[in-house]
Amino acid sequence: MTKHKRFLAAGLCALVLALPAQAQQTTDEALAHDTVLARVGETAITLGHAIALREQLPPQFRSVPDETLFPAIIEQLIEQELLSQYKADDLGLRDRITLENELRNFTANAALYEVAGAALTDEALADAYAAFVAEFGAGDPVTEYNAAHILVRTESEITTVIAELESGREFAEVAQEFSLDGSAAEGGALGWFGPGVMIEPFEQAVMALEPGEVSGAVETRFGWHVVKLIDTRTASVPPLEAVRADLENQIQREATRELVTRLRAEASIENLTETIAPEALSRSDLLDE
Repeated sequence: MTKHKRFLAAGLCALVLALPAQAQQTTDEALAHDTVLARVGETAITLGHAIALREQLPPQFRSVPDETLFPAIIEQLIEQELLSQYKADDLGLRDRITLENELRNFTANAALYEVAGAALTDEALADAYAAFVAEFGAGDPVTEYNAAHILVRTESEITTVIAELESGREFAEVAQEFSLDGSAAEGGALGWFGPGVMIEPFEQAVMALEPGEVSGAVETRFGWHVVKLIDTRTASVPPLEAVRADLENQIQREATRELVTRLRAEASIENLTETIAPEALSRSDLLDE
């Protein structure tokens, strides 16, 4: 949370605690974003300002009942406007530049959110999934593995585990007794996974096994393992819901990157940093007045 939002939350918290809950009368009057709720001098504070401020609040404040939150928000806006009018013509250099950056950042993010939201249509998602399916089918078949393991800290402990297995005890039973991994309660079961998911020595041990076989001791940075390969299968195309989030992110990234690329191509841009040493970035004293 930025320092400005911390002040916002702290100030509002004080007001919520200080103000009694007020029953708000409802009327048939049509409301609009520019419905005036208060004035500070010549400046109007509107319903739109109040709604936008509420949307900025942390979840714990948004859950406060409206009849309590509403007067607190109005008081917060009034106090902010008082302080803003008091300081507006006397901002220091550092604050003026910071304000310029924050306005630039806010406006840029608004542009990105707008284009990203507009790009995320059902048709775009269907096209992205169709392309994903085509790419998936064009590649070589991928083998997935269903395995279980037992993890211990030391080589002597893994020797004990192997001896227990060789004595005829069930793998799952030994895993429940000895394994340090969170999968121990499930008998060491790891479920299905594909290449590249597991750490390399572990993956190599799994790939060297036939279904039903148990490995010898396998050392990784996590400790010592014994691995059992339960089964293998050829990976099938994931359903849309399994990859929806990734595809939506891809669509939005491409849309925003396309916008930035187009804007750069249309704009006149000069990068004048060739003669400026990078160390200038640390000259915070230049913002002191």
